[in-house]
Amino acid sequence: MKQVLPLAAAILSLAACNGAPPATTTNSMTSAGSTEPAADNIAAPETRPADATPSATPSASPSIATASDNAKKWAGRWIGVEGTYLNVTPTGANTASLEMQYDLDNKGTYPATVTSEGLRFTRDGEEMLLRPSDGDATGLKWLAGKKDCLTVKSGEGYCRA
Repeated sequence: MKQVLPLAAAILSLAACNGAPPATTTNSMTSAGSTEPAADNIAAPETRPADATPSATPSASPSIATASDNAKKWAGRWIGVEGTYLNVTPTGANTASLEMQYDLDNKGTYPATVTSEGLRFTRDGEEMLLRPSDGDATGLKWLAGKKDCLTVKSGEGYCRA
């Protein structure tokens, strides 16, 4: 018997170091020795309300702005660099007037169509899109880091003051 006890102790020590989970789990909800998993380890089944049915068509995302929302959002004064500026004035449901000093020597007022992409207008025979951006996208170091801007092209942009 003296030889069996050290051998049993050694076997139990090795079993304790094994790290394998016990074959059975018990808790207050199961009887001792049960092979059922503990109740707190069971994932709840996914449920869906009885009246919920999958939609055949996805609903419109609330983040997509309509043209009239953009006209209101973009209305007002925008500041460029070296004296340039842009004034956006809504004139109708999907139209606006753009008053702009776009370089040191040129300024004018241009009718624009408000779209979800930006403000479309024609200047000097060229169709342009004034689109939302940040200051870095304007390509102008004086506007870098600004968050609320409108850009025509690299080197021409305007930001909220």
